[in-house]
Amino acid sequence: MKKAVYTAPAWYLMAMEGNERHLISPYTTTKKGPQYYTEGLFYSMASSLTRLLWLVVLLGTTQLVSAQTPAAARLPAGDVFVDPQGVLRWQQNKREVALFGVNYTAPFAHAYRASRAVGAEAEKAITQDVYHLARLGVDAFRVHVWDVEITDTLGNLQQNEHLRLLDHLVAQLKQRGIKIILTPIAYWNNGYPEQDSGTGFSSVYSKVQAYTNPRAIRAQENYLTQFLNHRNPYTQQLNREDPDIIAYEVCNEPRYHQPEAAVTAFANKMVAAMRATGYRKPIFYNIAENPEVAEAILAANVDGLTFQWYPSGLVSGHTLRGNFLPYVDQYPIPYRTDPRFQRRAKMVYEFESGDIIQPVMYPFMARSFREAGFQWATQFAYDPMAIAFANTEYQTHYLNLAYTPAKALSLLIAGKVFRQVGRGQTFGRYPVDSVFDAFRVSYRQGLSEMNTDEEFYYTASTTTQPRRANRLRHLAGVGSSPVAQYEGSGAYFLDRLAPGIWRLEVLPDAVPIRDPFETASLQKPVTQILWNEQRLRLSLAELGSRFRLRGLNEGNNAAAQATAGWVSVRPGVYLLAASGKSTGAWTSQSVFGNLRLGEFAAPAPTTLGPQVRHTAVAQATAGQPLLIRATLTGLGAADSVFLLAQHYYGRTLRLPMRRPGYATVEATVPAELTYAGLLCYWIVLKKATGAQLTFPGGFAGSPRDWDYFPRDHWEVPLVGAKTPLYLFSAAADKEQIEARGLHRTTWTEYITTEATGALALRFVQNASKAEEPKPVETGPAASLRVYYADKLLGRQPDVGDFQAVVVKARASQPVGVHLVLATKDAAAFAAPVALTTEWQEVRIPLRAFQPSALLLSPRPYPGFLPLHFQAPAAALRLPDTEVLQLLVEAVAPGAAPLHVDVESIWLH
Repeated sequence: MKKAVYTAPAWYLMAMEGNERHLISPYTTTKKGPQYYTEGLFYSMASSLTRLLWLVVLLGTTQLVSAQTPAAARLPAGDVFVDPQGVLRWQQNKREVALFGVNYTAPFAHAYRASRAVGAEAEKAITQDVYHLARLGVDAFRVHVWDVEITDTLGNLQQNEHLRLLDHLVAQLKQRGIKIILTPIAYWNNGYPEQDSGTGFSSVYSKVQAYTNPRAIRAQENYLTQFLNHRNPYTQQLNREDPDIIAYEVCNEPRYHQPEAAVTAFANKMVAAMRATGYRKPIFYNIAENPEVAEAILAANVDGLTFQWYPSGLVSGHTLRGNFLPYVDQYPIPYRTDPRFQRRAKMVYEFESGDIIQPVMYPFMARSFREAGFQWATQFAYDPMAIAFANTEYQTHYLNLAYTPAKALSLLIAGKVFRQVGRGQTFGRYPVDSVFDAFRVSYRQGLSEMNTDEEFYYTASTTTQPRRANRLRHLAGVGSSPVAQYEGSGAYFLDRLAPGIWRLEVLPDAVPIRDPFETASLQKPVTQILWNEQRLRLSLAELGSRFRLRGLNEGNNAAAQATAGWVSVRPGVYLLAASGKSTGAWTSQSVFGNLRLGEFAAPAPTTLGPQVRHTAVAQATAGQPLLIRATLTGLGAADSVFLLAQHYYGRTLRLPMRRPGYATVEATVPAELTYAGLLCYWIVLKKATGAQLTFPGGFAGSPRDWDYFPRDHWEVPLVGAKTPLYLFSAAADKEQIEARGLHRTTWTEYITTEATGALALRFVQNASKAEEPKPVETGPAASLRVYYADKLLGRQPDVGDFQAVVVKARASQPVGVHLVLATKDAAAFAAPVALTTEWQEVRIPLRAFQPSALLLSPRPYPGFLPLHFQAPAAALRLPDTEVLQLLVEAVAPGAAPLHVDVESIWLH
């Protein structure tokens, strides 16, 4: 099969205004892949006259785009090397490498099977995803190849569909200028989250056997030899010679133990097998997965070392909420002073803020990586668009431009951070470093932002003014800004092509309808895609208020003129032109950086009908108005929506719901209906046709109908000002808390109490043996973490009146635990709690809470990372708190086993 290539000339001019820097870069595809000219080409031109002559030549053969490419066309071509100081450099110009991107697994395992199950065409799906990666500025790709799917048990390479799709993916990445590091050996079978079906050597040998069994070692040597000598039929290049595959990591997350000599010997055998093919580029090896044998890897014949970062752990089973920025404030490496470490290049093969949807983590992680000296970092893993609706590929990860637009734009911003921040550069510690270089990160606003003279990116609505609006060349956002007011929820991109001519790309509306980190299924969409017509107002001086718009992508025949800067758009790509500007030279096939102007990829609308996402507050103060807000999709302009609120067995009110933003409805229940008792309510959507749908449940009809039989409803207890507010109840909150053992001998479970049968959370701790290795940083044996800011919402008038925290708990022996309250700015305040063997309600006055370090739980991984964060001194203000922690300290080695039971914790 022939690969698709761009046959037309593809030259573009980038003008870096203000400093006389220019770059001409041809983007043509030959049998050897895309060819790039670097900045050095124009640096050698000594005069403006020379540049003008070049400009005339170019104008005779192609179109000019006076804009910085949105992706990776600035990358030098050619191979890389590691200098004696451990710095990865380009062979061509000796500059430092700084590449940032993703893992993406569509050719293999569940991603491959699930894409087939939903009817996706494999090659087309990969091509669309790679387009989105280029649109996000990704310039690095890494994947651990599922060797189990492309080998036999002897390590012979199998010419099958998985290998063919990997070859296709590599070819597509090359065409976008995205550099590649491959990890040929994954050691995984291919089943997760289903049953295994792989038949290669990794289906026969375990990770431990892989480096100790002679047959397993021979199979891996054989496989590495054949994999590096494999010729990609799309590029006609050997894997070992492809200039865009800049390095290899031997194997993914091996499992080693003492003695170290066997580990070093195995690593050296793998390296020798690769070098025997004639391969001369850098070889990386994982050092973070097995810290107990780090010496063995430092002694091996490798050029670089690889690390991962999962700062919030993995697979919590629900969305983690709260301020996790302290978890990614730094990445201190324990080997950083070792000369053997210093002379190796450093790579982050995987990172992710597991179970976190907030679009603020990636830029902080990128900055911390650069401070630690990393030159490559790739997120794990970008979700294929074909299956991102359900997030079935690793439920703990969720990233896709169409389905998680804000998080995806935070990745775009993080890439800018990684390339712009210097290796080793530091900006202090959180929260001082929330604003650094051209970047701003705000947990409270859910906002990551980049603002330079030419680029402006944001992940949520912002009031920030562009630094130099008249010099702006690229903008991307979710929500609104002073430059773009947008009423939809998808991402949009604006790129300047020439004075008064811009490219606009608009993605469909994406609305979360379920927690994406719960148990996943292809039968359960978690995000709804809607192709709506949305209003957009642009405030770009050079476009003016009456700019013209015409569609560029296939099937998009839109043509309109703005009124006072406002225009209506549907998902697609558009050419915008100021009045009087000719756009005849610009077509859908015109090349812009590593994109074609008319390229567009987006998922089809989700065929679900109207959906509501809403959670009732735990309590509300009686006699106070109560605001009820929900997400509602499928609401047409002529439709109406009502809140039906009823005091149980009492009066019922039908309240029109407002629409403060796209897919958001709200209404305020008046105080006359919020007297002490139980408030029940429903949301009723009345379509223009007269048909009615009632939520929760989406049932036909209305609760006021005589034959409306569903019992589903929301309810809120209406309580007096002095009623306790429960922050944690084992029975009610077990699916939304993080209860973790931090030591190997500790775990959690639920029990029922003898007296009442109430549910309680139990921490079980067996005593450790004296000879067991101690963690790098000591901490409690176990912890409970509860996010409770949402529970304060209905009791805001009363929060300032609470005086104490009460814990109902017991222990198998008298023991002390600690209770911690943390604020939205991650300032922690702790108080001791003495438990006995009897159930008791221990009252801790708020004044007893003193400034303390915040435990970073769930535990960051790798285990050598910090376990605590100390915020600057502050005063405890209960309304500003959001997280509760209960810490169970470790028992001494050889002591009797301990269990701690916690039934509930409340404010009083």
